[in-house]
Amino acid sequence: MYAVFKTGGKQYRAATGDVLKVEKIEADKGATVEIDKVLMVGEGEDVKIGTPYLKKGKVTATVIDHGRRDKIKIIKFKRRKNYHRKMGHRQYFTQIEITGIDA
Repeated sequence: MYAVFKTGGKQYRAATGDVLKVEKIEADKGATVEIDKVLMVGEGEDVKIGTPYLKKGKVTATVIDHGRRDKIKIIKFKRRKNYHRKMGHRQYFTQIEITGIDA
């Protein structure tokens, strides 16, 4: 069984046992997190779709680690104007393992 859920403004498709890197969640390592914004749950022909979320849908996960992604380089440049800027950004993430899916 898999679920499509929303956290941090992004949607993820996961099954039980999957390890994902999602946007930062304020939780300690080893803590259990419940995500209630479940958009879809199903397997094969048995699929339940929410409008927009399932009423009793819930995804439980365990926090494995926190970290920062690779640096994204941002360059602004205007030719012949002696204008150029370089910046970088590293986004925080939380690595979670999906432990349960409830419809």
